[in-house]
Amino acid sequence: MPSYAVKTPPQHGTWQEFLEVWRAVDQIELFESAWTMDHFYPLTPPAEGPQLESWTMLAALAQATTRVRLGATVNGMHFRHPAVTANMAATLDHISGGRLELGLGAGWFFLEADAYGIPLGSPGERSDRFEEGVEVVHRLLTQETTTFSGRYYQLTDARCEPKPVQRPRPPIVIGGKGPTRTLRTAARFADHWDMTFPESPGEWKALDEVLVGHCASIGRDPASIRRSVHLSWPADADPSELADSAHSFTAAGVDLVIFSMRGPYRVELVEPLARALADR
Repeated sequence: MPSYAVKTPPQHGTWQEFLEVWRAVDQIELFESAWTMDHFYPLTPPAEGPQLESWTMLAALAQATTRVRLGATVNGMHFRHPAVTANMAATLDHISGGRLELGLGAGWFFLEADAYGIPLGSPGERSDRFEEGVEVVHRLLTQETTTFSGRYYQLTDARCEPKPVQRPRPPIVIGGKGPTRTLRTAARFADHWDMTFPESPGEWKALDEVLVGHCASIGRDPASIRRSVHLSWPADADPSELADSAHSFTAAGVDLVIFSMRGPYRVELVEPLARALADR
């Protein structure tokens, strides 16, 4: 059976609006998860608009909800040392009672990186750093101690305690479309691969076949990786049309459809979408 989720990018909105949407989603069994995003500048104009920070939001939203799984698609590896990310993830998994989905990505948004003086690097450097970082996070969350020597990260007998509630660790969600590096890293470490805003089920299917190829090269069963897509959810969208679009992707093999709200973030939009999905 397909699954559905709601995403509230924390841009151009207020905390109260996001909170009300998440509480509504938490009350509707059809929605299995809710998501935010990890950026410091809005991704849609105006760039000088408000943007709330993802990890602190998730900690608060974990306390404001009881059922829905939660995460960010996806946390930029360049923003935080992966040892810091691992400790934050373990803590949030405890706060949420084992509901965290750990989204990880290589990073891409030059505007915020340049403004804050956070080195982003070339595409190749981002991919190298990301692959190292995902391995560091995985090992810290699953091993008693971790020693790691890489180009970007070095750890010596490093600990991350307490371990997460979920064992062996929260599911790692890797987001991205890079066929050579990102999907290869997903084949190695991801429990869940996410693709944002595919133009068609055919575009998604083509990249999914690449992921299957990477899995074959390392002897991993591709069925062990969950697949999701983001679909845009404008406030004026027809819920029936959104449900039809979701069906076209689940029919192609997508496991989870994440409806990403475009704003304004109106709580009264949540139930009509749920009804349309249930009727579909």
